[in-house]
Order: sequence, then structure tokens, then C-alpha cells
Amino acid sequence: MGASSPGLPRARTLGAALRQARKSSGLSLREVGQRISMAHSTIGRWENGEIMPSTSDVEVLLDLLKIDKADRDKIMALAQDSAEKAWLVSGSRPPGISRALSEILECERTARHITYWSPMVIPGVLQTSDYARSIFDQSTMSPSEIQTLVTLRMGRRDVFMRADPAELVVLIGEPAIHGGIGGPKTMRDQLRHLLAMSKHDAINLQVVRLNGEWHPGLSGPFVMYKFPIQPAIVHFEHHRSGGFLVDQEDIAAYESAVDAIRRHAMSIEETTDHIAEVLTALEAP
Repeated sequence: MGASSPGLPRARTLGAALRQARKSSGLSLREVGQRISMAHSTIGRWENGEIMPSTSDVEVLLDLLKIDKADRDKIMALAQDSAEKAWLVSGSRPPGISRALSEILECERTARHITYWSPMVIPGVLQTSDYARSIFDQSTMSPSEIQTLVTLRMGRRDVFMRADPAELVVLIGEPAIHGGIGGPKTMRDQLRHLLAMSKHDAINLQVVRLNGEWHPGLSGPFVMYKFPIQPAIVHFEHHRSGGFLVDQEDIAAYESAVDAIRRHAMSIEETTDHIAEVLTALEAP
């Protein structure tokens, strides 16, 4: 009938696609339920991303809705992909690795293009181990949990180090470059690492000036994932909460936000020069 998956973006993306297909057919939830002998409340939970339908249930539903082959293939790919990633909700994750983090890792693994916007800190995928540890040390986690997360964060570099890397656009607020997280040595090492990573073909790194003029990026950090088949997903995170957005109107708004943020960004060449200048100042006796 379906696997419980509250809030997971893959389930919500599949649900949004099923809802759109049903609405395009002109059928109500009750009408669909009657025709496929399924409780309409269950179909509603599929559409809301509360549970993931089986691939066979999706096939039955799409047979009824009679959508065109291209849309059907996309939806079936989503359904199969969601089924394959059932481990995300299995409860077998290592200590310290949340359900949301598991999904973030999967998004990074499968995305073809990722945009990071981080106004105050270096994004996790480009952090050094000491910089990451300095952040995690401020939490209430145990030393073993912190070590697990630091190790995991270093492994996330595979997103751009693998044979077929994702394309990364990394937009970092100027305060993150001038910050003192971990102390002078940690910041020096972090800035050296940023300069080294900026030379990677898969990474487009830009520092964004936060000069008082408002733009959507001032509302907070986010990450946008774009995939070969499934629709884009946005993840946003705050101190103790976060979430995933899959609604295409929301995605379009965040795409506009990225454009606005980049209008305030230094060029790639200006970015490397600026980081080098800050590093030189930190290295001065």
C-alpha cells in the first residue's frame, strides 16, 4: 500500500506529480479511489507525501489517468527511485545522522547541479575538518557523534571529486570569509582550502557582498538541487529546524532568489583575489 515517509522530499515530489496528473484528468480523489478500489484518504496521503505508494499502485493509478508517455515515464522513474531509497526511512541510520541529513546526502549523490547559498558560514561541502569540528563543538552532541558528523562531512566532498561530478555554484556571504570560527589558524586553513577548491572545474565559487541593500538571500541560507529527471528540490535549514520544498512555484521563487543574490556577488576572479587578501592579512605577524 505504501511506506511511511513524512516530509521526505522524494515522497513529496512524487506526490506533487501524482496530484497534478489527477487534476489534469478532471477526477476527484473519491472518483479515483472508487475506480481503483483504493481509499481516497490513502490516495490523498500519497499526494501529500505522507506515504510512498508502491510502484504497482502508481502503475494502476497512471493507467486510469491516461497521461501521455513522457509524463508517465517521469512519474514512474520517481516512483521507482523512491522505492529504491526506502532505507532513508528504515530507522537504521548511524547515530547522529538524522533522517533529513540522510536525504541531503542522497540529494548530493544524485544531483547534477547544486547551488549553495550560505551568508554567514562556509558551506559544509567546502569545510575543513577543523572548521566543521569548531561548529559541532558548540552543540550538545557527544564526542563520538561529533566525530561521526565530521567524518561524514569530509566524505561529502565526493559530490565534486567523483568521476562524474555535479556542477556546484557556491555563493558565500562576505561575513563567512572574515569570520573567526575556530580561531586564526582554523580560518587560515579554511581559506587556503577554499582557494584550492575554487580551482576545481566543477566548482564556481563567488563571495557575495552584504552591504546593507536588501536581497532575498538575507532571508537565510538554502541549497537547491537539480536532477536529471526529477524536479528540483530546495533545502533550507535553521538552528534546530529545516525543511524541503518541492512545489514548483517555490522552486521558481528560489531560482529568482539565486539570480538576485548573484547580482550582488563578486566575479569569480574578484572572489579569489578577495579571499587571498583576507588570508594574507591573517598570515601577517
